Amino acid sequence: MNILMVLTSHDKLGDTGKKTGFWLEEFAAPYYVFKDAGATLTLASPLGGQPPLDPKSDAEDAQTAATERFKEDAEAQAALATTVKLNTVAASDFDAVFYPGGHGPLWDLAEDATSIALIEAMIAARKPVVAVCHAPGVLRHVKTADGKPLVQGRDVTGFTNTEEAAAGLTDVVPFLVEDMLKQHGGNYSKLGDWQAHVIVDGLLITGQNPASSEPAARELLKKLG
Repeated sequence: MNILMVLTSHDKLGDTGKKTGFWLEEFAAPYYVFKDAGATLTLASPLGGQPPLDPKSDAEDAQTAATERFKEDAEAQAALATTVKLNTVAASDFDAVFYPGGHGPLWDLAEDATSIALIEAMIAARKPVVAVCHAPGVLRHVKTADGKPLVQGRDVTGFTNTEEAAAGLTDVVPFLVEDMLKQHGGNYSKLGDWQAHVIVDGLLITGQNPASSEPAARELLKKLG
C-alpha cells in the first residue's frame, strides 16, 4: 500500500505579513493512521524539502495525541524535512494521494499544474484522492476526462465559510473553499463549525476541518481494503 501525501510549500498569509503553511494535525493524524496500517508513505511538496508549518497549528490549544506523537518521532520529522519535489512523482507509483490542509494550499497547490495533473491521473487510474479542510481547494482547476470540473455533481465538503470567518481570514484567502466547491457544481455539505465531517463519493474523499483528517484517513484505508 503506497500512499502519497502532498503538502504545501507556501508560507505567506496573503499580505498580512503573517506566516501560514500546512496544519500540523491534518498531517500528523493521517500520517500515523497510514503508518500504523503498514502503508509505505512518500511525502511531496512543490518545492521539496521542509514544508512550512502554520504556526497556529503548533499552538498549545491545537495539540492532539497525533501531534504530540509527531514531536517525539525523529523519523517522522526527518521524513517531513525531506519531502520530494512534486514534479518528480508519478501517479502510477501510488495507490492513493492524501492532501492535508492549512491555508497554504489555497495559494500554491490549488494553482499548481503538476498537482492538478496528478489528481487527474489518479482519478483516471481509479485511485482515491483525499483532501481535508482547506485542501479541497486543490480541486479548483481539476477536470474529468470530458473536461468538466471534477467536483461537479459529486458530494463534497471542505472548510466552511463560517469557519473561515471565525479564523478572521475571509478577506485574506484567495478564495473560500465552500464557495468554490459550490460554484464548480459540487453537492456541498457541512456540519457545525469544527465538527468532524467526512464525505466519500466514489474515489473522492473530502473532510471539513482538522477534526476530519483522521476519519478521512480511515475512510481511505477502507477504500484500499
